[in-house]
Amino acid sequence: MRRSSVPSTRIRTPRPVLAAVALSVSLTACSAQAADGPTRDAEPASKAPPAKVTVVDPTAGRPVTVTASGGTIATVKVVDADGGALTGRTGAGGARWVSDRKAAPGSTYTVEVTSRAADGKESTTRSSFTTPEPERVNKLTLAPGKNTTVGVGHPLSIVFDLPVTRKADVERQLKVTTSNATEGSWGWVKDYSGRDRADWRPREYWKPGTKVTLEADLNGTDSGGGWFVRDYRTGFTVGAAQIVRVDLDRHTLTVRRDGRTVRTIPVSGGTPGGDKRSWRGTAVLMAKEGTINMNSETVGLGDAYDKMVDHSMRLTWSGMYAHAAPWNAAHFGKANRSSGCIGMSDADAASFYALVNVGDPFEITGRDTKGTVDEGNGYGAWNLSWERWKTKSALG
Repeated sequence: MRRSSVPSTRIRTPRPVLAAVALSVSLTACSAQAADGPTRDAEPASKAPPAKVTVVDPTAGRPVTVTASGGTIATVKVVDADGGALTGRTGAGGARWVSDRKAAPGSTYTVEVTSRAADGKESTTRSSFTTPEPERVNKLTLAPGKNTTVGVGHPLSIVFDLPVTRKADVERQLKVTTSNATEGSWGWVKDYSGRDRADWRPREYWKPGTKVTLEADLNGTDSGGGWFVRDYRTGFTVGAAQIVRVDLDRHTLTVRRDGRTVRTIPVSGGTPGGDKRSWRGTAVLMAKEGTINMNSETVGLGDAYDKMVDHSMRLTWSGMYAHAAPWNAAHFGKANRSSGCIGMSDADAASFYALVNVGDPFEITGRDTKGTVDEGNGYGAWNLSWERWKTKSALG
């Protein structure tokens, strides 16, 4: 009978005590298993130390470099303050990462590196660095304008604000793409303004309909005269195959489109025997400027003239135009009596102005001229042979 009283006492024992006993047993059981070795489901503790990651802070104009010792690099993210990312490539068996682009001057970058230890465990480190501000910033002007349509003679032209003494470094960052794999080359010339200029011209005149794009990935490039702090993009389309031929000996101007003559106009060119002579060679229509003031003092001529001129079409920076010249009407088709420009009647100038496009080449011939249009005096690159033009590339 005494045995039966014991169970009744245990039943009244509070449940929290039993729970504590059960927890204690459970912990003891786990400890016993750990002493004998890990169970099949337990993960082994990592004994390999994490990889040591080093970000080499670059000076401006150099790639970002990341190295890892005691492991490998899994991923690298380098982002500037504007959210622009520097992509890169991993080499040296995964122990080194180098950005494809150079770090730009005056920029702050954040770097996030995920590395992998010898046992495969990954870890992430974050850091940042700032490159020094540039002492001088170089900028540029592109021609033709973006999304324009131009004639078959217009080169892709870049004029730099500051000197470019590291021309090869700059040229490597200039990528030209055409819709029909046009053969062409960069050439460095001295612009009429005295500034450095790079033109990309095809081997022959563009084919009509060609689409041209330029990617100038210059951000972070040192020109030698200043740093570039941005990239540039432009693109244009080539229009009709239209060529203007000016025969100063016959005093005529002929427009040919797709190989057919569509217009012939009597003209008067520059007066023979002195500074008023016209240029010969191929000039390219640079701009249709309409009605402008022409002053002889701006082109170094002694007997001054100062007048408003209609339907003005610029051919060189030195001041040669095709334009209306009603004051010279007695000489159209008969003699060259202008101050160096190609003059025609008001009516002919108006219709011709409407017909031609910026980029149309003017092929000018004549016995008594003051020389060939220089490659920097407007777009005179066509006056050099293809082989000679290619030698003007900084990349050989």
